[in-house]
Amino acid sequence: MRRRDFIAVSLAGGSAFAQPADLTELTLQQASERVRKKLVSPVELTKACLERIGRLNPVLNAFITVTAEQALAQARELEAEQRRGSLRGPLHGIPVAVKDLIDVAGVRTTAASAVFANRVAEEDAGVVRRLKAEGAVLLGKLNMDEFAYNFTSETSCFGPIHNPWALDRTPGGSSGGSAVAVAARLCFGAIGSDTGGSIRQPAAFCNIAGFKPSYGLVSTRGALPLAWSLDHLGPMCRTVTDTAMLLQAIAGHDPEEPSSLRTPRTDYVAALGRRTSSLRLGVPRAFFYEDVDGEIQDAVEAALKVMGGMTASVREVKLPEIGALPVLMAEAYAYHEPLLAQKRELYHPLTLRNVMNGSKVSMPDYVRARRRLDRIRLEVAGVFSEVDLLITPTTPRPPILLEKGRVPDVILLRNAIPLNIYDLPTVSIPCGFTRAGLPIGLQISGPRLGEKTVLALAHAYEQATQWRRRRPPIQAG
Repeated sequence: MRRRDFIAVSLAGGSAFAQPADLTELTLQQASERVRKKLVSPVELTKACLERIGRLNPVLNAFITVTAEQALAQARELEAEQRRGSLRGPLHGIPVAVKDLIDVAGVRTTAASAVFANRVAEEDAGVVRRLKAEGAVLLGKLNMDEFAYNFTSETSCFGPIHNPWALDRTPGGSSGGSAVAVAARLCFGAIGSDTGGSIRQPAAFCNIAGFKPSYGLVSTRGALPLAWSLDHLGPMCRTVTDTAMLLQAIAGHDPEEPSSLRTPRTDYVAALGRRTSSLRLGVPRAFFYEDVDGEIQDAVEAALKVMGGMTASVREVKLPEIGALPVLMAEAYAYHEPLLAQKRELYHPLTLRNVMNGSKVSMPDYVRARRRLDRIRLEVAGVFSEVDLLITPTTPRPPILLEKGRVPDVILLRNAIPLNIYDLPTVSIPCGFTRAGLPIGLQISGPRLGEKTVLALAHAYEQATQWRRRRPPIQAG
């Protein structure tokens, strides 16, 4: 299928449905098509999201800051532009939100910490500039684990975030607010950050798609860091198509960000139409499939059977061993050390504990670890001479109960962390539910800058299954 024909057929599929009574039930793709055809306006979409936020955010606690007035003003401006015959792009008039470690000019960026409770950004982050240029409407800033240094969404100074599939369960973290806002239809897409699984684990726990791109593909300028060598920003949406559309908007070189890559402009939406029949799948059973919850194991094995039927082969592979690698710990401490001198008492106890662990890493140990990180990234590239993509469970466990003061078991991030270290583009997509109705996620990873292939298989699997169509049972309180 030609690129032009694929896009036409794909987008037309969204407009074939009757207009839902609640506009927030539209996917980003469907909303984009309706805006383009003037079947719905940016103001109508924005009002629908704001109304839903007003009803459900008191229950879910997904947003820290809702910029209602600015969002409506932006939507009206975009609506006026459309009346004059101008559309900025597929995101024109589409309401989205960003994690509250990403700067938006004139709006608080707190990183969910009392340390930065009154910090107001002076300029937009690189991704926010791109979103605005594409015509996205910014609804506000999303709740998270403090400074992105936890993975259950319980350490925010604004209170814990609740999973819309089970309010007593964690939505994952640290991008918990981003995942919850998307899953609960509070926005059409969100931007999260991922240093060790903080996009993909919440995506798995909330039954959405979450994409960690290759390091440097999406600018991190204007995002408060956790660890510079491992930080990523990426899209979180209800479908793979929506995720590709949002990635299309935010990817690209940023001359003001040292780690930003100079790569050719890529059409990630068109890549969804690529054939998957020649793809070779690799299954790294050692480590990634060990000590996995039985229901997750069954769901992933079922997904592998589906994928096996749409690809050329499935074989076991072995990935390079990582071992102790204190890069994140050392870099996080380096960022926080100046703040600790003045505001130590304002940190959540668990965040402070995590940060102070980095003070124990010596300079020689960090240098050796950083060197080892580069070597591991070279070694893992050799695996892709044998296979094209890797398939793993996103998490070894389903969402756990929210428990104040608990030090969570890092096994919840075990399968996600290595993909940051290897620097492999990775998406988590829904692949089933436990008997208790909790979502299960599947990771698809590709070689560095292999985003198009990852998205192609993710889209093919998504279309062959129905997991994305389930709605969380959350109701207004």
